[in-house]
Amino acid sequence: MKTTIKIVILSSIIAFLSACDLNLEPVSNYTELNVGGNTSTGTTVKFLTRDEMKTQYDYMYNMLSDNKVESWILDVLVYVDSHADNAYRGATDLELAQLEQQQQDGENKNINRDWDQYFSMIAAANSVIVNIDSVPDISLSSADRKKWKAEALILRSLVYFDIVRLWGDVPLVLTEPPAITSANIEEVYPLYYPKRDSVATVYRQIVKDLNTALEPGGAPAINPANKFVLSRTLAYGLLAKIYAEKQIRDYDKVIQYCTEVEKDVTLVPKYGDLFDMNSSNTDLKNRNTSESIFEITFAGGGNWITWMCGIDLATPSSKYDWKKWFTPSRDLINAFDAQNDTERKNQTIVRATVEWSLHYPAKDYPFMYKYRSKYHSFIKMRLADILLLKAEALVEQNKLAEAAAIVNVIRTRAKLVNLTTNITSSKDKMADAVLNERRLELAFEGHRWFDLVRTGKILTVMNTLNSRDSGRLPMNEVTEEKTVLPIPQPQIDKNPSMIQNLGY
Repeated sequence: MKTTIKIVILSSIIAFLSACDLNLEPVSNYTELNVGGNTSTGTTVKFLTRDEMKTQYDYMYNMLSDNKVESWILDVLVYVDSHADNAYRGATDLELAQLEQQQQDGENKNINRDWDQYFSMIAAANSVIVNIDSVPDISLSSADRKKWKAEALILRSLVYFDIVRLWGDVPLVLTEPPAITSANIEEVYPLYYPKRDSVATVYRQIVKDLNTALEPGGAPAINPANKFVLSRTLAYGLLAKIYAEKQIRDYDKVIQYCTEVEKDVTLVPKYGDLFDMNSSNTDLKNRNTSESIFEITFAGGGNWITWMCGIDLATPSSKYDWKKWFTPSRDLINAFDAQNDTERKNQTIVRATVEWSLHYPAKDYPFMYKYRSKYHSFIKMRLADILLLKAEALVEQNKLAEAAAIVNVIRTRAKLVNLTTNITSSKDKMADAVLNERRLELAFEGHRWFDLVRTGKILTVMNTLNSRDSGRLPMNEVTEEKTVLPIPQPQIDKNPSMIQNLGY
């Protein structure tokens, strides 16, 4: 009877472990109805030919700039900027207001949507990792097998790095569950309803996956003409970031892997080179810059995230006709002004006259400005981020002069003076200076909340914000437990092994 109940439950839902449905999201003429089958020895495989496997490999990339862009870009910016101190919620949607006010709960539909989308990205990567070695087609070379698998391992690592920082302990899904029968139900059931693994366990798996991807013949070298590639340089950057996290922290390794990244990329001369349009506003001024490490480029209809943040400068009729999803905060604007940082401020924030006055007067309303055209790429990782992470590690090792030299390079590009000796001679002041530099350099690029948590500043910064920033909605106190999001209630409802995060 128990087995029958389990089969009924499992057949009634779409488990988040299942791979992408090529029938619903086709990227070629292949669908799940016409791929795979039996090999000459009678073994059943999911993909029989190189072309079939290539469809799944291409899907990994296509989903990052297509149907998963909502979670991969837009909602991450909500979680790290308006949930932190960089922005207010723009539109008055309940889900956005909850996050600004630190009142999110397991019923927040955006959080549930993102959980599902993230794990479908994991499933797509797993479909390559698990199946590529069993493809019988000899035209799929050993070189392509190793390279494609390495890229899938990097993608899984990149996605899990977001997941674990957003939710803390999460299920570590490394395989595809087989079809369920009455004979295997007891064995297969836990694969569909996994328990949560610790943050440290997830990080150790990411490290293992990235080291495998970096083996000779694995992940490709970075391509200066196309940064939308899961490359060796990206793997090094991820390793640097992971070793900066407190659960697995090793500052020597942070510095080691940051140095590896520096071998492959260089800062662009001007900060605006990363975001500017060309002189006629018909396209980006630059794409795949020397600084970019992983950059999601958009084709076809373009980057629709632009319309959620501001206007499309490439469309003359585009205008600020609704509140958008983000409004830069007074606290962020004050942080720019305190440094007299007009160079980065003007690339990050633009003002316009609108028909509402939700957070600011209608005649002088600020908007996020880094995604100002449908042609804009989304830069998931760039060198300035890595350099400032290296400076953070150097400060923790009391190598203050080395850290200051890095920060001053970033500041010089922003047309700011070097840090004063009053700052560079103090470890605490240097730590604060690096964190502030990251805020100004990387605003609206997906970092602020994560930076505050990683550096242990989250409670101090966020719990003084009500008195420091009069423009935002009143916030609940941030506790250590609420530095991660709640597990979506629908996931708990359908997974008997899933438990809610403490504090929710």
